[in-house]
Amino acid sequence: MEIKQKLQALKTLFSEMETALIAYSGGIDSTLVAKVARDVLGDRALAMTAVSPSLLPEELEDARIQAAEIGIAHELVETREMENPNYTANPVNRCYFCKSELHDTLKPLAREKGYPYVVDGINADDLQDYRPGIQAAKERGARSPLAELGISKLEVRQLSQLLELPWWDKPAQPCLSSRFPYGEEITVAKLHRVGRAEVYLRKLGYNTLRVRSDRDTARIEIPAEQIQSFIAAIDLPEVVKTFKDLGFVCVTLDLEGYRSGKLNDALLKA
Repeated sequence: MEIKQKLQALKTLFSEMETALIAYSGGIDSTLVAKVARDVLGDRALAMTAVSPSLLPEELEDARIQAAEIGIAHELVETREMENPNYTANPVNRCYFCKSELHDTLKPLAREKGYPYVVDGINADDLQDYRPGIQAAKERGARSPLAELGISKLEVRQLSQLLELPWWDKPAQPCLSSRFPYGEEITVAKLHRVGRAEVYLRKLGYNTLRVRSDRDTARIEIPAEQIQSFIAAIDLPEVVKTFKDLGFVCVTLDLEGYRSGKLNDALLKA
């Protein structure tokens, strides 16, 4: 199916839904879903963003701006996954407990507001990765239009570009809890620390990156092809000072380079 045909299929799917409440993070996937839903359904589409310590304030602001630009109604709701010890203990299925909290919060709200189900931004590529949160969403009756139509991450970007969305090339930004190795307890303070470290590096011009946190050690991941220029161009003592001011004891650079989902490598060795 060509990209324009997939766009039409997505529009048809929303037309058949008649209403849509979108679990909207402000990432490129859920924003595309929100855009098409708004185009097809008008005021019968609602974007709802879950607010918690694992969402950067800057990402929340992006979500607000993008929702306003595409014209969709946008509401916020607080989720409390940090109150669940099954989540904060950071087991390998941590994401299951996160998405359980999300959909256990959104589903009754959707029913109250007259929406038969919640729609998310899961794409076809996500189904090939280790994503225990997908199961939690399925168990609670959520629909995933991108995955249902076989739309990949690359096609999400192509569709976003076709629709002239200015953030079509926005880097992926999963929740901050994904920065910690499985088994390390997650706290609000740790989430804040790693979040501020990433924002600091983005302000230096590095948009595709992760700051992995292992206890009090920060490991900076940037694309492998940028490592040499990073070392040459950045004031490394200032970076170290900034990270230590945030509470890190040791600051390292991953010479393998950035790779999404790298912490899942430990599961393959288990």
